[in-house]
Amino acid sequence: MLRHELQPGKLVAGLVLVTAGVLYAGDADGAWRTPWFVVFPLVAGGLCLAGAVALLTGRARRRRRAGGTAADGSGPHPAG
Repeated sequence: MLRHELQPGKLVAGLVLVTAGVLYAGDADGAWRTPWFVVFPLVAGGLCLAGAVALLTGRARRRRRAGGTAADGSGPHPAG
């Protein structure tokens, strides 16, 4: 049994920030050269992607809790 809900938006944000940290750590260690301006678009794009994933996840969960009815009527049909 899960102790908490999976939150894919936070997972994406964490992976992007860990990637940025690895890039800077590799640059500091001398393993490679990372220009200073590379990390800003990576982090900004990753956080936007994480926000979009969190938004879609929230909508899917709300739809599932509401019974799965879609606006076009393709959801479950009431018994009757």
